[in-house]
Amino acid sequence: MSSNRKHPVALPFLFFSEMWERFGFYLLLAILQLYLTDAESGGWAMDRKKAVDIFGTFIAFVYLTPFVGGLLADRKLGYSKSIIIGGILMGIGYIGLSVQNLTVFYLSLALICVGNGFFKPNISTLLGNVYNDPQYKAQKDTGYNIFYMGINIGAFICTFFAAYLRNSINWGAAFIAAGIGMFLGVIIFIAGLKHYKHADVRKPTQPGDMSLGSIFAQVFIPVLVVGYIGWVIPDNIFGSDSTDAFIFACLPIIYFFANLLRKASAGDKQPVKALLAIFSVSVMFWAVFKQNGTALTTWAQFYTDRELSPAIETPAQKLYLAETVTNKTDSVVAYDHEFRVIKDANGQPVKEVGVPVYLKNVAPEHMPAEGSSISVVNTELFQSVNPFFVIILTPIVVALFAFLRRRNREPSTPTKIAWGLLISSLSTFMMVAAVYFCNNGVEKASMWWLFGCYGVITAGELLLSPMGLSLVSKLSPPRFTSLMMGGWFLATSIGNKLSGVLAAMWDTYDNKMNYFLVNFVLLGFAAGLIFVMLRWLNRVFRENVQ
Repeated sequence: MSSNRKHPVALPFLFFSEMWERFGFYLLLAILQLYLTDAESGGWAMDRKKAVDIFGTFIAFVYLTPFVGGLLADRKLGYSKSIIIGGILMGIGYIGLSVQNLTVFYLSLALICVGNGFFKPNISTLLGNVYNDPQYKAQKDTGYNIFYMGINIGAFICTFFAAYLRNSINWGAAFIAAGIGMFLGVIIFIAGLKHYKHADVRKPTQPGDMSLGSIFAQVFIPVLVVGYIGWVIPDNIFGSDSTDAFIFACLPIIYFFANLLRKASAGDKQPVKALLAIFSVSVMFWAVFKQNGTALTTWAQFYTDRELSPAIETPAQKLYLAETVTNKTDSVVAYDHEFRVIKDANGQPVKEVGVPVYLKNVAPEHMPAEGSSISVVNTELFQSVNPFFVIILTPIVVALFAFLRRRNREPSTPTKIAWGLLISSLSTFMMVAAVYFCNNGVEKASMWWLFGCYGVITAGELLLSPMGLSLVSKLSPPRFTSLMMGGWFLATSIGNKLSGVLAAMWDTYDNKMNYFLVNFVLLGFAAGLIFVMLRWLNRVFRENVQ
């Protein structure tokens, strides 16, 4: 290894391992609702409410399992072994989704959740350990920025593979591609093991640390018991059995953190209280942000003008970017005025003679002639807009704060989070305007409204998501850092589940403008809370972060 190397040789191995892991994960998120609701091409033909409930529950558990996976890696398994186990479980889960069996489908989602819990927190921790070498320590932030770009490159390219494979072959081919990507990531990780073997050091238990047995007895066993009670309670308190079970299961964890605050020493109490306050308001961000895979996917699918101009249509673009819609009399699945699949008494999709559903709210002057076809951008490709903006905006945000830092004007981490929430709330107005200009979906809206919405909320994301992780690492009392990081993931998980609950209400809003205004109120309220607390948060931050 050369003495003037700026970054460790381990970086490219971890970069590409994470890139391919995120490739599979975001491929699944991009097409999961489309697959669940598809009634014409081999999907499950579920109603939208059930589909978004499954989506929200899945991404909620995806962000709960890292707490367990991180603890097991810290105390028992080590990071490399945990990453390999997690990657293999996820790969099997992705491929399992290609099997047209509902039991296998749910088991596959469970494998992905468990595998993510082992993989996601530990590859980031391992990267940090590699940069603890004095030769590279000064480049740690830059190393994480490079690593984060890998995440977003994987998220950006995956939808193009998904669009091509599910159009030219079937849904199963897209899921298998996610599994192949995951296994490729594991192979790359194993190939680089010698470069980070020295950094795979388990953390010894410190005085005051809770044992694994205590954590499982006080948290996870009550979670399972109370969650099961929520599942079997007659009727639905919060809309579905899965939502009841999840909310009930969160109660013992919330109690655990409240008790942690109660028992904290005088010196630890204020930092812990400040972090719990940040976690609480961040829930609203994730509740709105994670609707990109549900409500905004529905908007892209049915309410957005996705037609490609004939002037730019080429065979390659049709092949990779488009799905063909033919306007001819044929047997197609029937949809109601809210673009919900109509089913018969046996739960089977009703067939009707008519035009494809995409054409049902196309302006008459733009309706293609009978027997002709048009090419439209695949719905899932809009899921690449957010990572695209992350790649574009990250250098700008980094340069902005570097400029302010040189002038001693850089805002504190809590202030960045507050502005992130406020900016994110403004993204909902892009969709309010979209609803207004397309007459509440009577006509299709320009795709630029979605681009604008994703652009604004990505700017908010860059101020909130990485800053939240940074705040936990800076402000947590040393012996609580792992637990407080678990608290951040818990807040993310609750927000993710709430995103599914909100998206399940889509069909209850006759005027979709009101749906997006509700999202604005939620984010605006959270932003208002943190600005009210900001003076106190900044004081705690100054007093406890050197």
